[in-house]
Amino acid sequence: MALSHNNIQENPKILMIIIFLFTILFTPNSNALSCHPIDKQALLHFKKMITYDPSNLLLTWNSSTNCCTHWRGISCHPLSSRVLVVSIPGVFTDPSDSPVDTLMSGKISPFLANLTALRVLDLNNLKRLHGRIPPELGHLSNLHSLFLDSNNLAGPIPDTFRKLTRLRDMYLGNNRLSGPVPPSLFDNFTSLLHLGLSDNRLSGILPSLMSKMVSLTDLDLHGNNFSGSIPESIGELGNLVRLDLSENQLSGAMPESIGRLSRLEEFDVNSNFISGRIPRSVDGLSSLQFLRLSNNRMTGDIPGSIGSLPKIRSLVFENNRLAGNIPPAIGNLTALTDMYFSNNQLTGRIPPEIENLENLQTLDLSKNKLTGAIPSGITKLQNLQSLDLSFNPLRLKTVPDWFEKLRVFRLLLTGTGLEGSIPAWLASSSISTLDLSSNHLTGKLPAWIGNMTSLSSLNLSGNGFHSSIPDEFKNLTVLSDIDLHSNNLSGSLKPIFSKTSEFARGHYDSVDLSGNMFSGDIDAGIGEEPGALDFVESLILSGNPLEGRIPKVLGKLSYLRVLELVGNGLSGGIPAEIGSAGNLETLLLSRNDLRGEIPEEVMNLEYLQKFDVSENKLSGRIPPHKKPIPASAFAGNPQLCGAPLPPCKRL
Repeated sequence: MALSHNNIQENPKILMIIIFLFTILFTPNSNALSCHPIDKQALLHFKKMITYDPSNLLLTWNSSTNCCTHWRGISCHPLSSRVLVVSIPGVFTDPSDSPVDTLMSGKISPFLANLTALRVLDLNNLKRLHGRIPPELGHLSNLHSLFLDSNNLAGPIPDTFRKLTRLRDMYLGNNRLSGPVPPSLFDNFTSLLHLGLSDNRLSGILPSLMSKMVSLTDLDLHGNNFSGSIPESIGELGNLVRLDLSENQLSGAMPESIGRLSRLEEFDVNSNFISGRIPRSVDGLSSLQFLRLSNNRMTGDIPGSIGSLPKIRSLVFENNRLAGNIPPAIGNLTALTDMYFSNNQLTGRIPPEIENLENLQTLDLSKNKLTGAIPSGITKLQNLQSLDLSFNPLRLKTVPDWFEKLRVFRLLLTGTGLEGSIPAWLASSSISTLDLSSNHLTGKLPAWIGNMTSLSSLNLSGNGFHSSIPDEFKNLTVLSDIDLHSNNLSGSLKPIFSKTSEFARGHYDSVDLSGNMFSGDIDAGIGEEPGALDFVESLILSGNPLEGRIPKVLGKLSYLRVLELVGNGLSGGIPAEIGSAGNLETLLLSRNDLRGEIPEEVMNLEYLQKFDVSENKLSGRIPPHKKPIPASAFAGNPQLCGAPLPPCKRL
């Protein structure tokens, strides 16, 4: 969960009241007093320190006009004419109500501290404000809201901010702030409602003084380098609605006091080093809707008390070390829409109570140790869109017939012990992602696969299919990812590469046909134009008895990052046109019958990281190159010479 100051606008009724009050109280009239000279000079100094303003946000700021009535983004008190609001955000709507996203370069002037009546300072999302936050801003004792997020500010959070005791909102996220947060801030921010410090480089431990921020409703510290454990005192923040501590270096067990946060709706600690059990006190989180604990080191079982969260919508526990059975109490969570329990050590059967989760849309139990029959009551989950049971020792043998009643768009049963042929009922399904890889399926690819016109991703790799690709394959017009590697498929590649595609969909992103028995001329198989390959990023055809030359058309694939043609029996030279595939990172052409010199254009691809042309019949001097390519990448070509191989002999 990323917290931004836009959260304030979530309730339109509150927003209307704020706008109304500001309109009545603070909109200057024709008889308004002139802008206070101290404030005017402070604002002009701010403008002076701005070096780039492409949208002319500060065009109206000049010494000859009244800053209260003519300056953009400035609001003043109608009696004292002291500046109350400075609001120059980088994203706004123009007079035609169209969104504008702009920027501003420069440093924040310390003279803004002279705006002693200031209540709102909003310089968010200007992107290029840099330098340190002036400590002088800590003297703005009347400040209620400070928005400096989404800039390029660096250095520490000023200790002087402890003086901002009236502050309600402080957003400093998405900058380059570093160092520990001054403990005095937590001690003095008793009126603070929203604190956003995410996506910086802040460090240190979370102090127990956090408990002093008793008014806090939103706390977002994600994407920093905070370490240590979550303090027990976190339970004192009884008004918290959103708490995001994700993507830090927090460790230790989660405190039981977390269960006292009865108003908490979102709790996110993913991507830390949290260990220990899920607290039994979790049932005290009666308002909780989103619980994300993924990518930690949590152990123990999932407590039955998890079934006492009446409003929970999302449980994300993936990539931990949770063990034991999935508690039957999980069936009590009728508001649940997403359950991600993958990559843990869960055992036993999938509880039949799961059929009670009438709103469930995503069920991911992959990469566990679940056994036994899949409960047929899953067919009652009419909202289920994605089902992933991959890499569990379910020993399915066959896909249960009742799966036909599911309305899922994603079905993943990788490594679940399937045998025999692909179930024919798939022909009439609306599945867009089908993964039956790493099983023991055999037989021919059926012609009816062409009826699965909703398929966008197909993975049948690691099975025993033995046939050619049926011509009906060309009907899969939205297919963008195909993985058929490690089968016994044969015949021409043409049915795969000549398929039609829709205008915006159906262009391949990735193709892996390696480790099969496809044959024929590779050039004829791919064709003279990119066609469905025009946006492909990964093309892997290794380990097939192909023949012919490397197609020059591959040089037209401007999005291509990975090209692997290892052990294909290819002949001829390496076409210089490959050097036009400017995004190539991996180029593997080893164990073929390639001849001639290595083109300089290929050796100097800008993003090339992996390169291997070993075991060919290449000759001549290896072109000069900047990439650290090992000698092994050129081995087995007796006629090659030059770095990193021995130098060429002079004639």
